Amino acid sequence: MKENYFLKKRIGLFLVYAALSLMALYTLAPLWFLFVNSFKGQAEIIGDPLGLPERFDFQYIRRAMGEIHFFKALGVTAMITAVSVGLIVLVSSMAAWLMVRCKTRISGALFMIFVAAMLIPFQAIMYPLIQFFDGLGLKNTGGLILMYGGFGLSMSVFLYHGFVKGVPLGIEEAAFIDGCNVFQIFFMVVMPLLKSITVTVIVLNAMWIWNDYLLPFLVIGNSSNKTLVLELYFARITAGQFGNPWQLIFPAVFVSIIPIVIVFLFLQKFIVRGISDGAIKS
Repeated sequence: MKENYFLKKRIGLFLVYAALSLMALYTLAPLWFLFVNSFKGQAEIIGDPLGLPERFDFQYIRRAMGEIHFFKALGVTAMITAVSVGLIVLVSSMAAWLMVRCKTRISGALFMIFVAAMLIPFQAIMYPLIQFFDGLGLKNTGGLILMYGGFGLSMSVFLYHGFVKGVPLGIEEAAFIDGCNVFQIFFMVVMPLLKSITVTVIVLNAMWIWNDYLLPFLVIGNSSNKTLVLELYFARITAGQFGNPWQLIFPAVFVSIIPIVIVFLFLQKFIVRGISDGAIKS
């Protein structure tokens, strides 16, 4: 009986690991495809898109970085992402904390409004929103940051709201007795306890903003300060008048995603922890 039990357990574990391995291969296959083709010329990509390059030549990556003005676009993208994410974290964390601590009908209604806003697609309001910001003279980088800050609030408030419930109220009361004001209680007592969910909010919003195409295209378009995704798009349009310039597209996409992939790899453990804890406490 014990032998049959352990045999079934081993078979079950083998099937689980086999399924997980297949899922991992399925997920990593596009990244491998992108990587190997970033070191090939046009003819080699078309002739053997799945095989390894004849030699790992970085000339295609260097050329792609020049075509998309990599370092300038990287600075613009990093600035927009950092400021937008900072705005989202500051506003959403404070809003969620106040809604949890001030339990009234108004706070409950506000929370439901934030949750409901997650269901509204951007495409449904993008043209009126762009016209409104254009009328205010904010169809520029500053307006783009404000839009990102607004669109990122709903999900971020939802995540923070569930997590703040797990923060003991007694800690805040003790800080108040010791003479702390509201801002000191929040920034010096509450915010350090929200570290894991804050990292989750940062990573999720940073990945979305970094890779976004539609909103920057509508707001800043073909201006001098383009994001990496816009630089990639316009470089592809310029070089692709007589076909698809794969020797530009693959290395350009590859260098564009490297920074955000590195950030994700370093902070990924906080994402699962933050989302699971927030969901349980909601």
